[in-house]
Amino acid sequence: MQSFFSSTLLLTLLLAIGLGFFLRAASKDRTTVLDFSSSLPPVDLLNGISHWLEDRGWTRKGGDADRQLLVFNGNVSSSKWLELLLILLGGIGSGCLGLVIIQLYPALHWWPLLLSIIGGPLSGFLYRKRAARQENLEIRLLTSDENLVSVLRVRAHRDELIAMETDLGEKLNLASDGSLLSSPI
Repeated sequence: MQSFFSSTLLLTLLLAIGLGFFLRAASKDRTTVLDFSSSLPPVDLLNGISHWLEDRGWTRKGGDADRQLLVFNGNVSSSKWLELLLILLGGIGSGCLGLVIIQLYPALHWWPLLLSIIGGPLSGFLYRKRAARQENLEIRLLTSDENLVSVLRVRAHRDELIAMETDLGEKLNLASDGSLLSSPI
């Protein structure tokens, strides 16, 4: 085996490993806890957030009055564009692996190119199954008395917390420490 072909095989396998890590990162759970404060009374604040969440497709699951907790459920679907990108990357990567195998083992003829037919749809299928899931959003009221400032602790997906802060920031006087908006990721 020539060293050129073995190094090409090694690079192709490293690209396949990279695709695997990309698939894993694309469907990773990014649940975060963030504290919000507002100058509105707790009832008005919770009603405003509840209506906003219901407009976005979340359903109220219930809550616990003693713990001052509201729970919402929502279905998260996979991104069709990211799925198409992963199918394309998986198909091209599998085709490249097939070409390297043909160079290493010419007796196989064109059969290794069939890996591209398997690799593309398989990567899209894996992403779709892992990314589509049901998520919870929990809102806990931390201040129970009628203080000047209402404080909420929200446990949800990172993107949902960013949307909540940007959409409801001015409307409900909602503010946080700004760590999600200033993050480079």
